[in-house]
Amino acid sequence: MTRMSRFALLAAAAVGLVAPLFAVQAQGKPTVAIIQFNNNAFGPGAKDYDGLAKGIPDFLVTEMSGNKNVRVIEREQVQKLVDEQSLVKGGLIDKETTIKIGKLLGAQHMIMGGFMKDPKDNIRIDARAVNVETGEIEYTERVDDKADNIMTAVANLAGKLNTGMHLPAPVRRTGDATPAPSPAAQQAGTPAAAPTATTKMPMRVAVLYGKALDQKDKGNKSAAVELFSAVLKEFPNYEPAQREKNSLTNK
Repeated sequence: MTRMSRFALLAAAAVGLVAPLFAVQAQGKPTVAIIQFNNNAFGPGAKDYDGLAKGIPDFLVTEMSGNKNVRVIEREQVQKLVDEQSLVKGGLIDKETTIKIGKLLGAQHMIMGGFMKDPKDNIRIDARAVNVETGEIEYTERVDDKADNIMTAVANLAGKLNTGMHLPAPVRRTGDATPAPSPAAQQAGTPAAAPTATTKMPMRVAVLYGKALDQKDKGNKSAAVELFSAVLKEFPNYEPAQREKNSLTNK
């Protein structure tokens, strides 16, 4: 066999391997990952809300995972990669770091952002979606609400991100009478589906939950269990908190 013919066979084999790979990727769901949010509050007491830096992304993962046409990477997987690679310096996340994390995770879209609570007990959450391949900001969104409506605010944000990022629409269940948004409504940024959050969680409890996640990430098991228990004392049926606590107490 000549050198040229061997090269041709290798090239053909490579095409045969790569083509199915691209076919699988084309048929796959878009992958979204959410990095911790920055605390943009200022003034006395601003650091009291640091827990939301991890709490809000976790709430957002729960909301966006309701769309079975999208693959949302679990917050813990993102955090594990951040810790292993020592990618976050000074506690703040920038676009370049977000893109690097997205590439390592194999995500097509990364969501980053920040939040701010004002003295009148209002909360503002800003989110930016980054296209990992191009490095461009593909969508920005902002929601405002009363601080104790944080779960509703996050649910609204999830719906707007799904539409604004042009992600596949959620699967509509049989018998669901909720009207689908019109094309005009979608262009206007109307959420692709009604918010799924039903928990009315006060801001202070949302902060506790975020602090519990942070303690878990740092390996402080007893402190994390204590904080998750405090959340469950007020919200016994909040499944994410129960799941997180069980992951620590059942080891």
